Formats: sequence, C-alpha cells, structure tokens
Amino acid sequence: MPTREVAIVGTGGIAAIHARDLSTLADRARIAAAVDVDATRLAEFCDQWDVPARYATLDDLLADRKPDLVHLCTPPFLHIAQATTCLAAGVPVLCEKPPALSLAELDSLAHFDTPFATVSQHRFGSGAVNLRGLVQTGQLGRPMTAVCHTLWYRPDEYFAVPWRARWDTEGGGPTMGHGIHQIDLMLSILGEWTEVVAVAARQARPTITEDLSAAIVRFANGAVATIVNSLLSVRQTSYLRFDFEQATVELEHLYGYSDTQWTVTGLSTDSEALWAAGLTGRPSGHAAQFEAVFDAMDRGEPLPVTLDSARSTLELIAAIYASSFTGARIARGDITPGTPFYPSMEGTGAPWS
Repeated sequence: MPTREVAIVGTGGIAAIHARDLSTLADRARIAAAVDVDATRLAEFCDQWDVPARYATLDDLLADRKPDLVHLCTPPFLHIAQATTCLAAGVPVLCEKPPALSLAELDSLAHFDTPFATVSQHRFGSGAVNLRGLVQTGQLGRPMTAVCHTLWYRPDEYFAVPWRARWDTEGGGPTMGHGIHQIDLMLSILGEWTEVVAVAARQARPTITEDLSAAIVRFANGAVATIVNSLLSVRQTSYLRFDFEQATVELEHLYGYSDTQWTVTGLSTDSEALWAAGLTGRPSGHAAQFEAVFDAMDRGEPLPVTLDSARSTLELIAAIYASSFTGARIARGDITPGTPFYPSMEGTGAPWS
C-alpha cells in the first residue's frame, strides 16, 4: 500500500485532531504540507507535527504541489470555495462538517469527477459498523422507533468567535453545527428519511440562530425517530436509541465512543450474542474514517462519506429548519432550486428575527 501525501488546510483545533490521528497511520499517510493565513499558528502546527512545507494560501499550495488528499479543517463558510479550488485542480478532498452551508452549495460540487468526501467519524467505530450490518441482514427485526439526542452545553462566551451561530458563516445553530454528528450516524443506520415536522427556538444564547430544535422524522422503512439538538444542557450527552422488533440498541457518549458505550437489550440471548460477535474494538474517531478513506483510495473506490450520503444529512437539516420556520410538514425532495431553504438554512427567516 502506498503512503499518501496529505495537505491540511487550516491549522486550528480540529486540524490538531487530524494530525494526531494521521500519526497513528504513519504507514498509510504523511502530512506533507499545511496551509493557514495565520503565520504564527501555521508555524506552531508545522513544528509540532513535523510538517515540511508551509503555505499562506491554498492557491500557493496547489501551484507548488498536488497532494494525494487535502483535508479541509477551516471554518464552515470556507469549505465550498476551497473544495471547488481543489477539485478543479484534480485534488481529492476530505472536508470537515458541515461540508456546505446549504444544499445549493453542496450541489455545486456534483459536476466534478474528482473525489469529495465529508468527515463523519462516528460512522466508522465498530459499534456503528456492527449495527448497520445487523440492520441490513434483518437479524434484529424491523426498526420501529429511534431517539437521536445531541444535548450539549455552550456558554455565551463560546459565541464570541465571529463565525459561530450565524446563517452566513456556520449555516445555523446546534441543528447544523452540533447535531449533525448524531443525525448523520442515525441516518447511516436507518437509511432514507421521508418526512419531518419540527420546531426550533432561541431560548437563551446570544445568537441569531436557534439554540434548540426538536423534530419527528419518518423513514422509508416505517421507523419514526425523535431528534433533539441543544446547546443548553448542563449535563452533556450524545444519546442514540434504536428499537427493533427483537432488541433495543443504545449508545451514550459525548464526542466519541468505544464498544463499551453501546448496550443491547434483547428479547432473547441470541440478539445479544449476535451483537457481541460483530464487535472488533475499533472506537469511533477520525483515525477510523481516515483508514477507510485510504482503503478506498487503494481500491479505486468512492471515498467515504460520499457527496450523495452527505447530502441526505444536509437535506434533513434543511428540512428541520424549513418545518420549524414555516410550520409545515416537509417531505424529502421538497427543498429544490427556487425554494427559500435551498440557498440558505435560514430560508424564510427565523420567527425570532
């Protein structure tokens, strides 16, 4: 297997996680270059992670070299422009969440042949992989209901960073910037959603976006899920629960999980034995997805998570905002070019605006 040459664009906090987890896969990839407009931050990052090439801009990087993969670790409002620049140059992209601020932005990448993938690290822990396999084979019975809670806490000072909790720079509040982690994991397990009804509110935080949302989602397989996204919850948790005909599967964690944070309650010991047999000890996290990405590159396959898969998650988030702000039930496919929530998650405007 070749050692891939990676470039990291943006050297803030999330870039450090990328660098740390790439270092555990040193036989698969090396960080050959980094980009940041902040020269001091760039130097500190490159010194810490032994990165040989340093650039002030993405254009400078691409004029000098063509890495095997660019990791976009910049704020959300920069993702699409930077992804477009890379893809136009024929350089594959792995982009942090959210990959775009709107469906219109994400769809603008569809005409490129160069691979584009979104970081969705919770999909790749062995617990999630195991559950997807059991759902696909029907061994736990039909999925009936689910719970998807992102109950986090962010104090007022968190929003002093200028791009946070703005429609034009982050794309929304906790539904977009925080709940996307658990929503994406839930969709990867339950599959295609069909309709949603939701509410959103600005309860306490000094933002122009919501700080709380709640939704009820119906799936093509008949399952119904409840989703809550909050930045008001002092006891923080990320909680998913899936009720099947033969078993209940639960996951409670905060920012990442191991096999021990999943629990299974079966109608018989068969369900619990099936679950235990499929675990491999792989925790969720960037390293797990990076390994899957490099495996796909080696095989010449699409990079996980594909544009279409990321779009399903982004479309549900747009539909939650659309239902919250208009009071309507939103079906998958309702948000199309020419409708208010296609170019912006703000759509027709929040009720508190």
